[in-house]
Amino acid sequence: MERLAADRRKWVILSVMIISLVAVVLDNTVLNIALKTISEPRVGLGASQSQLEWAINSYTLVFAGLLFTFGVVGDRIGRRRMLIIGMALFGLSSLVSSYAQTPDQLIWARAAMGLGGAAVMPQTLSIISNVFEPRERPRAIGIWASAVGVAIAVGPIAGGLLLDHFWWGSVFLINVPLTAVGIGLIMALVPESRSAQPGRIDYLGVLASIAGLVLLIYGIIEGGDNGSWLTAGVLGPIAGGVAVLAGFAWYESRIAHPALDVRLFRDPRLSSASAAIMLAFFSLSGAFFFTGFYTQNVRGYSPLHAGLLTIPLAAGQLLTAPRTAALVRRLGAKAVVTTGLLIVAVSLVGYTRLGVATPVWFLEAIFLVQGCGMGLIMPPATESVMAVVPRDRGGAGSAITNTSRQVAVALGVAVLGSIVAQAYRTRLTPHLTAVPAAARLSATQSIAQTQAVAAHLGHAGPALLAAASGAFVHAMHLASVTSVGIAVLGAAATLAWMPGRGVPPAEPGTATPAEPALAGPADD
Repeated sequence: MERLAADRRKWVILSVMIISLVAVVLDNTVLNIALKTISEPRVGLGASQSQLEWAINSYTLVFAGLLFTFGVVGDRIGRRRMLIIGMALFGLSSLVSSYAQTPDQLIWARAAMGLGGAAVMPQTLSIISNVFEPRERPRAIGIWASAVGVAIAVGPIAGGLLLDHFWWGSVFLINVPLTAVGIGLIMALVPESRSAQPGRIDYLGVLASIAGLVLLIYGIIEGGDNGSWLTAGVLGPIAGGVAVLAGFAWYESRIAHPALDVRLFRDPRLSSASAAIMLAFFSLSGAFFFTGFYTQNVRGYSPLHAGLLTIPLAAGQLLTAPRTAALVRRLGAKAVVTTGLLIVAVSLVGYTRLGVATPVWFLEAIFLVQGCGMGLIMPPATESVMAVVPRDRGGAGSAITNTSRQVAVALGVAVLGSIVAQAYRTRLTPHLTAVPAAARLSATQSIAQTQAVAAHLGHAGPALLAAASGAFVHAMHLASVTSVGIAVLGAAATLAWMPGRGVPPAEPGTATPAEPALAGPADD
């Protein structure tokens, strides 16, 4: 009876972790559907393309930079306690975001949300890793990863529903009751656990990682925003960011308690799995960034309708993610992850065939194929990382997977968003002859700004609207081609470096399982 109760308790705890996870993941996909509204001068904040990119990346950069630190803090002070702190901070900063009055205020509030998200995410996977035995862990992580897929698709639907009835800030306000419920369930149901030998906080490493990423992303976004890459204002930050990140990696390899233990990447299971996660999300994030504008600005769908169109993305992940454990046992992680990346590449090719009047079923098919590919990638890649990291350092393992994902999202939005911005501006500029000189710069900031300018042009407005739609579709095609190349590169890297079936486990002690948190001495 006691064993049965303990088994049931594990799955209840998993459910609570999923609720905590959904609150964080939901936010990013909700924001994607709201970008068009936020960019509008009348009903939103009139945010430019670069400001929209920073609204996303201020969150992801802080999130990625602090994941390892908060993973270590959770291992030290208690994962349950850290999870509650993170959920509270996330909820409060979501409340501030919902009432932002300017794009800059939204960017800073989103950065504060990144603090809360960074405290939440590593604890969820770390607690799951400690609660479940190694033989059960792949199934639990598969369910956890499926929840990510569901949240990715539910976010646009929830966001569209809110935007159809309320103001743009409601997409952030929804996080407040979610986090409140999550905190209550954590306090009632989740046991405390901590590492017997927690690491130390690497303050210099944390600052260097954030500084390097901010400089790199700033340079990339600035290049796309200004339309010129060969300037000191663009090349300087990019070069500085690369130099700081290189120094960060060198420093981290030489200290006892690094923020990011780069020595773990010597194991090909972890390095290849992290690369697969990064390249998959790099491609996915860019596609998510421009499809919101495509469905709403080019095709004219309402936010709710646009959100409903993403249901096949979740359906695809739900179809494949729960089956990956069995597929990995039969075929090996290399075959499953490589196949997933190739499927994602095929879906991205589909974006290059979208036009201003393509039948909507074609977009739905793209989302379904993309979801199936992502469902094949995430569970085995995540499990490959967690299998390498010692069980009492689950926070570090969780942080590796989530840092890979968040850095990829930041780079994907910056790089692909810059491609879209520059290609859109170049294609649209010859069609601005009817636009007053004072409004031409504003008209090229984003397709939403162009449409706002066109609304005041009288008989010349429809021609500008048609030109804007054509220019955006062209820019989307260029970004999609880049995404295809990234996904194919990921498949090739996985095929080359991820260990196949029959590869012996890592050195003894590398992934030695500890006693389950439910019964171990680490519980309070």
